[in-house]
Amino acid sequence: MSTTPSHRQRIVSGMRPTGLLHLGHYHGVLKNWVEMQHQHECFFFVADWHALTTHYETPDGISQHVEDMAIDWLAAGIDPRCATVFTQSHVPQHAELHLLLSMITPLGWLERVPTYKDQQEKLKERDLATYGFLGYPLLQSADILIYKADHVPVGADQVAHIEITREVARRFNHLYGREPGFEEKAEQAANKMGKKHAKTYRDLRRQYQEQGSTDAIVMGRALLESQQSLSVGDRERLLGYLEGSGKTILPEPQAALTKASKMPGLDGQKMSKSYNNTLSLRESPESVEKKIRTMPTDTNRVRRTDPGDPARCPVWQFHEVYSDDTTKQWVQEGCRSAGIGCIECKQPVIAAVQAELAPIQQRAAEFEADRGRVREILREGAETARQVAKATMVDVMEAMRFTHHL
Repeated sequence: MSTTPSHRQRIVSGMRPTGLLHLGHYHGVLKNWVEMQHQHECFFFVADWHALTTHYETPDGISQHVEDMAIDWLAAGIDPRCATVFTQSHVPQHAELHLLLSMITPLGWLERVPTYKDQQEKLKERDLATYGFLGYPLLQSADILIYKADHVPVGADQVAHIEITREVARRFNHLYGREPGFEEKAEQAANKMGKKHAKTYRDLRRQYQEQGSTDAIVMGRALLESQQSLSVGDRERLLGYLEGSGKTILPEPQAALTKASKMPGLDGQKMSKSYNNTLSLRESPESVEKKIRTMPTDTNRVRRTDPGDPARCPVWQFHEVYSDDTTKQWVQEGCRSAGIGCIECKQPVIAAVQAELAPIQQRAAEFEADRGRVREILREGAETARQVAKATMVDVMEAMRFTHHL
């Protein structure tokens, strides 16, 4: 049974800094993050250490990419007042937990991650016979577990990474068991609620554990969720104490499946820098127009008078993202009857993309002109993240009986 209260779910996600972001990132990830930040406690980090797994020979450009990515996030609507935004390497506890988890994680678990061999195959030009590349799923696990995330937004192709994270957490909890001094700490936490609430909590705990009262467990959970002054750790202790279990040191996160991005590339394939088919979030209006005007269309439509089939045309995929039903009907009828030409068909798409990018680019220009502000946002976010990460490491070290005093 979960020991994490449901009143405010914690979301953790990151992105490798590999250059300016494009519309595929915006529709596939950022729009989802913008929505989540208003509903949950969100930690969004620029995964610069992860960038080293494949670009360890050229680390000099990563710092520039970190700030560029942060600017794109902020321009897209990520609000540092609502979400914690930071750089992975500024929170050394990610690496510390990764090291400790590497001591208990079977090698076979890492070798069987589907993307391990897939990426090696796709990136044959790089020497990826390194521990860093083999172990990057475990670093991802540390990224998630250090914040005791409830959910991690991922696409269907990344679910295996969440599953290995759950397995690693399960193995850690199995090896190191319940938090030392759990009952004493839970009683101390109960006292922090005040005499009245502490008495109610203890009565409900007794009713549930002695009589199995389902009403008591429901009321007990509701009581804990209402105690906003309790720390996350104390709330976890009290929920585990109520249920007769213990405080879970590393809770198992759940995958929050995100909708697959419908944003195609300019050639109809998935939008990706490796395919050279992208429109960046900072693409100029002139470049947007040029790139879309030169997009390939239905190859059967050689002349203006030839009828076409939108289903065979990459431009139609853009209409499905950006156009309303009236425009889509105009495209279907005009293309099939040769009533409109390909340039005419592309014009509403050009206008829609330019309109979507305009406010993003305006905000990006403001942040670009004040990179000091961006660095301050990342510094403040890292400070917040470190406080949470430090608390997790205290729990981890105590559970391992590995604490020592200088």
